[in-house]
Amino acid sequence: MHTVIDLLAANLHDVFGSRDPASRRATIARIYTEDVLFTDPEDVSTGWDGLEDKARTLLEKVPADFEFTEDGRLYAGPQDGALAWAFGPAGEPAARGIDIITVRDGRIATLLTILTA
Repeated sequence: MHTVIDLLAANLHDVFGSRDPASRRATIARIYTEDVLFTDPEDVSTGWDGLEDKARTLLEKVPADFEFTEDGRLYAGPQDGALAWAFGPAGEPAARGIDIITVRDGRIATLLTILTA
């Protein structure tokens, strides 16, 4: 069973921050429900394949030195959590946002990404 804090960190670093497709896919299967619903400003994706496509597409669009870092407080309740992040070269974020998750049976069931204005 994963804690909300563990799930938030794995989502940020081991899925959306991982450029290794096999490792990323293994983490997806481990930490998300099969019917995971991911909503971001662009669209809504469902399931492991939809999530994999989003992470892969994002990382393919940016230079190799772009990385996700935690950027502020982490909030965690029994079934929900939120983590602020920054994305870009070290010390020079190109984007900032927050991920909000809902957990079901120890896995992420919903993931909402909100970008800063």
